[in-house]
Amino acid sequence: MNKYGTILVVDDNTSILTAMRYLLDSIFEHILTLEQPDNILKVMAQEDVDIVLLDMNFSLGVNSGQEGLFWLRAISKQHPQTPVVLLTAYADVALAVKGLKSGAADFITKPWDNDELIRKLKDVLDMQQEIVSLDEVEKEHIRRTLDRCHGNLTQAAELLGITRQTLYNKMRRL
Repeated sequence: MNKYGTILVVDDNTSILTAMRYLLDSIFEHILTLEQPDNILKVMAQEDVDIVLLDMNFSLGVNSGQEGLFWLRAISKQHPQTPVVLLTAYADVALAVKGLKSGAADFITKPWDNDELIRKLKDVLDMQQEIVSLDEVEKEHIRRTLDRCHGNLTQAAELLGITRQTLYNKMRRL
């Protein structure tokens, strides 16, 4: 079975980090863990992280989720292509919605169901791989049109509904 790349799990509870290492070992090539979020961006700058599983609360007695939302925004700003799945024991609909609106890929509550957690992580990663940027779609469409027109720029531009000059400019970026 092919494993996924690297996951970064950030949770202040060492028991949860240990449980995640055991649970995710057969799913991921590399499992990185942090007890505190302060080094998330440093680790992500040094490692190629495919997905982050991020606890929402790190300070004792605090369960507002604001710390997790802060780090979600920081990760999204520095690494916009890396999906973040939020993990919390204090789940409520408002917090889940706020997390998703802030860019989280999904939301998991503690205690979690192992199969559900694995399914959600796989779904998020599989969706990432299926998404193709508009630039890539445009490049492929231009290539196919040029092939169909045997390299005739005038004919290809006409089929694409753009001017010859616009086609030429787009081709330079290919």
